[in-house]
Amino acid sequence: MLDKILIANRGEIALRVVRACREMGIRSVAVHSTADADAMHVRMADEAICIGPPPSAESYLSIPAIVSACEITGAQAIHPGYGFLSENARFVQILEDHDITFIGPSAEHIRTMGDKITAIETMKSLGVPCVPGSDGPVPDPAAARRIAADIGYPVIVKATAGGGGRGMKVARDDSEIESAFQTARAEAKAAFGNDECYIEKYLQAPRHIEVQVFGDGKGNAVHLGERDCSLQRRHQKLFEEAPGPLIDADTRARIGRTCAEAVARINYAGAGTIEFLYENGEFHFIEMNTRLQVEHPVTEAIFGVDLVREQIRVAEGMGLSFSQDELEVSGHAIEVRINAEKLPDFTPCPGRITQYHAPGGLGVRMDSAIYDGYSIPPYYDSLIGKLIVHGRDRPEALARLHRALNELIMDGVDTTLPLFGALLQEADIQTGSYNIHWLEDWLRKTLT
Repeated sequence: MLDKILIANRGEIALRVVRACREMGIRSVAVHSTADADAMHVRMADEAICIGPPPSAESYLSIPAIVSACEITGAQAIHPGYGFLSENARFVQILEDHDITFIGPSAEHIRTMGDKITAIETMKSLGVPCVPGSDGPVPDPAAARRIAADIGYPVIVKATAGGGGRGMKVARDDSEIESAFQTARAEAKAAFGNDECYIEKYLQAPRHIEVQVFGDGKGNAVHLGERDCSLQRRHQKLFEEAPGPLIDADTRARIGRTCAEAVARINYAGAGTIEFLYENGEFHFIEMNTRLQVEHPVTEAIFGVDLVREQIRVAEGMGLSFSQDELEVSGHAIEVRINAEKLPDFTPCPGRITQYHAPGGLGVRMDSAIYDGYSIPPYYDSLIGKLIVHGRDRPEALARLHRALNELIMDGVDTTLPLFGALLQEADIQTGSYNIHWLEDWLRKTLT
């Protein structure tokens, strides 16, 4: 059994893990840069240790510093949260070499799913539906042109090591394919140090649907339904809900079963998310995230489970505390991501929080690590909070979100809060009639 866990992250997700540890009677260790010395996760953890200066490369991404922090504090395990080192196979391998438990999947599974081409090939072999595309990396523009002609335009060129919308370019006809290929390669090289790219059919108006899976590492796995994450700006999610507004129970059970069986066959351990583009009733696999997702609270809300607690249980070798038959969807949940950004350009807006009041009441959850007087540092992601609401059905969840947004106070910095109030007035949001292009189209019409 684990009695001390180091949390290799910061902000609201670090605080989230601290809370789960406390409920389980496990001591928590917070790590922090010098810029985060007064952060809430540092204040709330049982212990805290500074691991370096503000730049992430010298603190939260420094493997030697984090391993040393484990040795100094006697932590037996590391929870990575999301981002930073959460999907770094080398980090996981180093932890294994130092007899430190990683609360997440194996280095092998992270490597497999971290390379987009290998992930697609693996999922195809496991019976998961995939987007039509190239068989492996595309070597040059001539090959790109041949493959695109065979698949049929439009196509999208993607970096094999990509993420966050980088290294992705759309070609709508033959005149655009060479430029898209070369640009995607250049972006991939600059962002990931790997310029390999592959090509897929570009779906016209899909929804972004992701399935939450959980494996015990011993050949058993379950799914916890799907989340609709289609409201995105530059491939960054802003508004997520579960279950998906257009997914019926039979479809949910079918794709969920496919995903659970796939991860069970590879003995996957812990939380994972299999992401799809969904169009015309068909699912097309795009990637698997081998970690906890930012939007995991909406799944927790509709199933009444603590996913971080389950991650820790699996890492301890205890297995899951529920079976597939015990998992039933209850109601509807929505999460909005609140960023310290100035509209309409979404430019980062670090600064001091002069007043903060979290909303409350039935079915309202606020995940944030800010407080009155907190200074948001300029070195990290601009996410400062997640507002999650749960209702008996989608209309009630939307009404609850509207009420909670009106209660929430975050003064001192610009945030994306006004965006969500405006979105709730739109008929397409009220009916759930949107796709992955909807938000950017709306922003162009509304904020420019």
